[in-house]
Amino acid sequence: MSISVSSPLSLSKSATTTCGSLLQELQEIWDEIGEGDSERDRKLLQVEQECLDIYRRNVDKERKYKDELHQSLAEAEAEISELVSALGEQASLPLCGKMKGTLKQKLAVIDPVLKDIRTKKHERIKEFLNIETQIASICAEIAGNDRVISPTDVQVNEQDLTAKRLGELKLHLQELQSEKNLRLQRVNSYMTAIHELTVVMSLDFKKIIANINPSLTDHLSLQSKSINNETLASLTSEVNSLKQLKQQRLERLQNLGSSLIELWNLMDMPMEEQLRFNHVTSVVSSSIDEISRQGSLAIHIVEQAEVEVERLSALKTSKLRELIFKRQNEVEEIYRSVHMNVDSETARQILIQLMESGSNLSDLLSSMDDQVVKAKEQAASRKEVLDKVEKWKHASQEESWLDEYEKDENRYSAGKGVHINLKRAEKARILVSKIPSLIENLTAKIKAWEKERGMPFLYHKAPLLHTLEEYITLRQEKQEQKCRSREQKRLQDQFAAEQETIYGSKSAKKPLGNANTVPGTPNSRRMSTPSGRYGASIGKEKRGSGNVGAVIPLNYVALAKYGQKSGGL
Repeated sequence: MSISVSSPLSLSKSATTTCGSLLQELQEIWDEIGEGDSERDRKLLQVEQECLDIYRRNVDKERKYKDELHQSLAEAEAEISELVSALGEQASLPLCGKMKGTLKQKLAVIDPVLKDIRTKKHERIKEFLNIETQIASICAEIAGNDRVISPTDVQVNEQDLTAKRLGELKLHLQELQSEKNLRLQRVNSYMTAIHELTVVMSLDFKKIIANINPSLTDHLSLQSKSINNETLASLTSEVNSLKQLKQQRLERLQNLGSSLIELWNLMDMPMEEQLRFNHVTSVVSSSIDEISRQGSLAIHIVEQAEVEVERLSALKTSKLRELIFKRQNEVEEIYRSVHMNVDSETARQILIQLMESGSNLSDLLSSMDDQVVKAKEQAASRKEVLDKVEKWKHASQEESWLDEYEKDENRYSAGKGVHINLKRAEKARILVSKIPSLIENLTAKIKAWEKERGMPFLYHKAPLLHTLEEYITLRQEKQEQKCRSREQKRLQDQFAAEQETIYGSKSAKKPLGNANTVPGTPNSRRMSTPSGRYGASIGKEKRGSGNVGAVIPLNYVALAKYGQKSGGL
């Protein structure tokens, strides 16, 4: 059954190729499953229906977006008309219905105009708010209302923001400001605020007031107090400065109190030491309005707390340095345990540089804690792979031992430990037979690990997959050499039997390395093959087979029997 790709919109070349590839893959899957034509048609129709649904949803979305643009144009036009009317100004803007271009082009024309008018409105509102706030404050003082008027208490009529009305409000404000009695009330209010602030911070109230204006120190003669603009401005500035100073001292003392608590907890300081600075730690959670006790923010209290924090910080630094290097040792040990590369010297140099550069040691310790957690996570992710690596390495070591063991022609001779080696060899053969499956499982685990993390699995600085590939290649070469050696040995044994038949049993008694050995047929103990326990190559044997008998090992009979028992190992 053929499959065609149809779409209400043209697809790009890459999309068409992808669709064709996917449909071809789907066809192959159905062929493999054995899906019938009717079922295939039904599923294809279902896919086409889903595609149509996607198109419909996108069309609906774009239609909604168009309606929103129409709505935005209408709202912008209406807002411009309303703002122009409130500001009492003229704005030349063609109606949207008469404008040419797309919806976005129309919006691009309207938006700058609307933004400019909005800016003018906001600036005008600020002017109205500023003037009406001042008027409301003065009116409240004239009426005997002590409540402070703030901008949030004033409501500006945004329907009438004309310049004419603004001028009227300014004139009204100027008339109210001529009333001098209000200034005296303001002076008294500022003096009260200054007195409260100086008491909390142990400052000289009379000296501060005298520096502003000497007449303010005479509280008995109310009429003699200065109420001019300079005096009011000085009082206002002084109040703001003292409030800022109070805030700064409170923040300093709160930071110092928090530091003291942290240091006490870290170094387990005795309660007697802590009680000495109870007046500092008691303001840690207080707001600026709650601080009213006399002398609670005096400068000598702040300085005493700073000296204590510096003393404890010096002790803390040495402890934090010890903990940081301890965490580094822990990270290095975790990485070494999972055979990951660790540059201890560089890491320690970086830590030392960070400490000497003035980095926050607490943050650095927290960072080291995070590194320990990360190292443990990485170690846990590698554990399963490393377990299989250990099994593979053990099997490989046993394989190497078995090869060396089988090279020993006297391995069956009576002697101490022979039976132990025989048992080990038997177990080694079983383990070696499992090496292909061990490698296969290990390779699968490594690839899954690398795919999940998007990085190669390194084992002692080298990609483990590359190491496995090299091992597999070398092992295959070794196996092939073994096969050639076995065939060579078989031919030698066959030749030796033929020679024995022809010349008698004396040929079998010739020792290894007999002077009658034919040149070109090397001693079986001096082979350069990986197994090192077989004779010369087949080609050399054939070239020398026409002269005299091949060299036969002294334990020829034992080797023949063992070859039959081991099944070609």
